[in-house]
Formats: sequence, structure tokens, C-alpha cells
Amino acid sequence: MPTTPGGLHHVTAIATDPQRNADFYRTALGLRLVKRTVNFDAPDTYHLYFGGESGQPGTLITFFPWPAAPRGRRGAGQTTTVAFSVPQHSLGWWQQHLDGLEVNVGTPTSRSSEETLTVADPDGLLIELVGHPEADSRAPWEEGPIPPEYAIRGLHSVTVTEIGHEHTAELLTETMGFRLVEESGARFRFATGAGGSGAMVDVLCSPEAPLGMVAAGTVHHIAWRASDDAEQVDWRNTLLDQRLDVTPVLDRRYFHSIYFREPGGVLFEIATDPPGFTVDEPLMELGRALKLPPWLEPSRAEIEQVLPTLRVPAPDEEITFTPPPAQRTR
Repeated sequence: MPTTPGGLHHVTAIATDPQRNADFYRTALGLRLVKRTVNFDAPDTYHLYFGGESGQPGTLITFFPWPAAPRGRRGAGQTTTVAFSVPQHSLGWWQQHLDGLEVNVGTPTSRSSEETLTVADPDGLLIELVGHPEADSRAPWEEGPIPPEYAIRGLHSVTVTEIGHEHTAELLTETMGFRLVEESGARFRFATGAGGSGAMVDVLCSPEAPLGMVAAGTVHHIAWRASDDAEQVDWRNTLLDQRLDVTPVLDRRYFHSIYFREPGGVLFEIATDPPGFTVDEPLMELGRALKLPPWLEPSRAEIEQVLPTLRVPAPDEEITFTPPPAQRTR
């Protein structure tokens, strides 16, 4: 078996309005727009990447914003929550900050040793901000709009909801090398590598849950880290040996990817750490311009004509997030 995944690489979800999506994740959550490109499989829509200063693996949430997308349904066979790590004891600041922006935010709650604040993004995607006693050594985006002492450090974990958890647990532990680290009622937490923030998945067993429908406000897939191309090929061979339907290796420009569905139906990806987001623009200019892979450059004029206008502010520029009407009357 290859080395266990190093943790979460990124999470990809579906949004509607690209400008509102970009404004929310920059202003409300303080993430940097590190790449503005297109969905390589459907280049008439953006693919927006948000994360740490350099877009390092483990900090990233990405979106396909389809303006006409219907609202999705959270349910079984789906990633239902995305959690980010924040410093312990910062949730009071976050609640006040998000309330001030009229964002749909709950109140801090305790779960195991963690304090959690649940936030809904403009399309209804559930985000958790998690403060926990273990130190998170990942650096925040120092130049971002959130004071560094409160800012997001990276992905913390994801929650997948399943009608039954046993087959998913077997894949995670017997094939992918995860280990069960905590069990609380119907929630089972698995960790990979060194564990801790950024290396965990919660499997929530919910036999009564309706089947999820992937559309706006839901997660499309979650990606796990492979250190390089050779490790990814090892993973592909291992998964094929388990008779899973795995895609060929796909060039995503900033990483290479394989995709497969785990037994409960959630789409998994294994993505390489290199080459990273500075392969086609310098660190200080990440996200400023529309970047296309070489095979789409000949179609740039046609692609730019159909994409909605998206204004990307400078890192130090003040912008205002305007919540959708449904969130302004909470």
C-alpha cells in the first residue's frame, strides 16, 4: 500500500454568483483568492480557489460558480460540512465579526474537545470554524483582512454523511490507511498521517437521511494529498486492485488528480502537492488575472466573452460583503 495520504488537499463545492462567492470568502472568512481559472471540463464557468497565502495544500476550498444552478440538498452519500481550523478561544471574535456582516452564523457549541461555530455561506454551504486545544502550526494569511491572531489556519476536517458507515470505514482503514481516533454516538472520526487538524474526516451514520443532491450550496468532492506523481500512481493501482472505478491521471495544471467514489457515494480525489499555484503567476499576483491551461489558451477570447465579470480586489483593499436577501433578514 502507498504511504497514507498526508491529509486534506482541498474541498470543491458549487456556488451561484461568482462575485458574491469571492467577496464572502475573502471578506467574511479572510481567505485569499489564489487562482482564478475555469473548470477545465466545462470552461464556460469559473473555477475559483481560496486558501492560504500561497494556496498551500490543506488550506484550500474551491468553487464552480454556476449562476443558474438550483439549490442542492444535503444528505446521505455527500460531504455535508467543511471545517476550518482557527485559534482556540477565537470563536467569540468570529461570531461578532460575522454578525456584523449579517452572515447566517450560529453560536459556539462544544463537541468533544473542540469549540465549533457553524456558518452558512451565501449559497447555504455549511462551514464550521473549529477552535481546539492542539496548536495549529500553519501560518495565517498575514496580509489578509482578518487579524492574524484570529485568522483561519487551514482546513480542519470534513464530515461525510452515510446511510451506513461500515463500508466507508473499511475503505478508509483497510485500503487508505486511516485509523479510527474517536467515536461519539453515530459520528466516527478517522485520521490519516500524523493526524490532527487538516488530516481528519468524520463519518456520520444517518440511516434516515435523504439522499443528497449535488448542486448549489453543496460539496462536489473532497481531495486527499499525495506527495508526488509516483505516490499518486501507486494509489491508483491500489484502488484498481480493490476493483474501484478510478479515473486516469488528469492534469489540473496546479496538481494532478485521480477520482473515485467511496462505497457510500462521496466523490474522492487524490491530488498531488506539486506543482502549486505559482507555476503560472508570481506569489504576489496570485488570483489577479484569469489563468488558462495551455490547451485552452487558443480559446481565451471566446471563454472571456461568456464568463461573468469578476472584480478581484488588491490584498489590502477594503471591500464590503453584501449578503443575499434571504440572509439579511435573519
